[in-house]
Amino acid sequence: MDYEMIVGLEVHAELKTKTKIYCGCKNEFGAEVNTNCCPICTGMPGTLPTLNEKVVEYAIKMGHATNCSINRICKQDRKNYFYPDLPKAYQISQFDIPLCEHGYLDCIVNENGDTKRIGITRIHIEEDAGKLIHDDSFAGSLVDFNRCGVPLIEIVSEPDIRSVVEAKAYLDTIKSILQYIDVSDCKMQEGSIRCDVNVSVHKPGEPFGTRVEMKNVNSFSGACRAIEYEANRQIEILEQGGEITQETRRWDDMKGCNFLLRSKEDAQDYRYFPEPDLLTIVVEQETVDRLKAELPELPNKKIKRYMEEYGLPHFDSNLLVENIATDRFFEQCIALGVCPPKAIANWLLGDVTRILHEKNIEITETSLTPEKLTDMIALITKGTISNTAGKTVLEEIIFSDKLPEDVVQEKGLAQVSDTSVLEEIAKSVLAANAKAVEDYKGGKTNVIGFLVGQCMRQSKGQGNPAVLKEIILKLIAAE
Repeated sequence: MDYEMIVGLEVHAELKTKTKIYCGCKNEFGAEVNTNCCPICTGMPGTLPTLNEKVVEYAIKMGHATNCSINRICKQDRKNYFYPDLPKAYQISQFDIPLCEHGYLDCIVNENGDTKRIGITRIHIEEDAGKLIHDDSFAGSLVDFNRCGVPLIEIVSEPDIRSVVEAKAYLDTIKSILQYIDVSDCKMQEGSIRCDVNVSVHKPGEPFGTRVEMKNVNSFSGACRAIEYEANRQIEILEQGGEITQETRRWDDMKGCNFLLRSKEDAQDYRYFPEPDLLTIVVEQETVDRLKAELPELPNKKIKRYMEEYGLPHFDSNLLVENIATDRFFEQCIALGVCPPKAIANWLLGDVTRILHEKNIEITETSLTPEKLTDMIALITKGTISNTAGKTVLEEIIFSDKLPEDVVQEKGLAQVSDTSVLEEIAKSVLAANAKAVEDYKGGKTNVIGFLVGQCMRQSKGQGNPAVLKEIILKLIAAE
């Protein structure tokens, strides 16, 4: 507890362009090994790259979304290193003049909606490397070059993160923004978004400690575990009188620990120099302004709006915003003005989400429409059907063209609110449960729920529970 952790994160996000960054090969996941590659992305001698304009636009959009300054004139650089999955022995990246820099993100860090501002050092474009394949069926390693040349943006944070909670909030915010501005699919299982983690520890008031970088972190929960593990490892070394060495370590999430890869390189080790085969990047101010105007409402602002405008708790707001398809559906329901936002959110996050998870589908793959859902909720609000009957209605309308009113009529789900009919049911239940009546008179008021339940049972779920409760109380009082 005497130590403070200092964390910086480097998020690598694959962009969802149709083609790769410097050639016309398809940018898609899951193709047969070494089928989406050509002489350019495999680094054959004499080939020349051509920059994909869409990559620049996507990077600028992310720059706007993270409050960065946009460098309208910049260049690309060669980052030299040798590795089996890098056929050119260099990676085209950006060094001293990135497309975007000096930004920040305000991340919501708790359920009260409190925010922490985390600086963004830079966002630059670069190409991805290939992929090494290891298998027990053969000796050594094979290389798949399909991923070579896949466009990436690298988002580098300032060392402003001080806890695992802040790290998770930052990563979640980055991911949701990438999805909302539609520049990356962020499919972690496909490696579309990854991060490198930099951690150091120090005692407050003292200079920052030596940082250690961790590679191979493929999930946000893994990043949080990696941060915690590395901070504790460094503290243990310092407490024993040792020193922290600047190095790169590999995080093994299965084993829950990291291993030394190599001593940490500095910029000079990569021998950066301007890429001679590509022209200077020049972006017109008109384009920069257009890309900013195209940005949708960003996730954090949307969460805050849901909390303030609709009175939704942070947990519910966050869950809605996490799934773009469900969030759009929610907004469409609200626009109809048929029922309260809280009721819509409850159904979407409750029974609708349960059904979607069971079928492993998105809401767009169902027959449910905003009109059908809000009409069903309105039937409950008006007392036409019970909440329980609503669940039955939902099961019927979500995968069919049936309307809520049709299902209610077809299955006889309408609530009985006729007081004369309900009074007869209540009298019968009270007569059969004399002890419960005596308990209520003796002060055990919670027994009223049992009595209402018995009435609902006798009415086969069609009695209006609010009316039944009122009738029961009146009958007991009259005894």
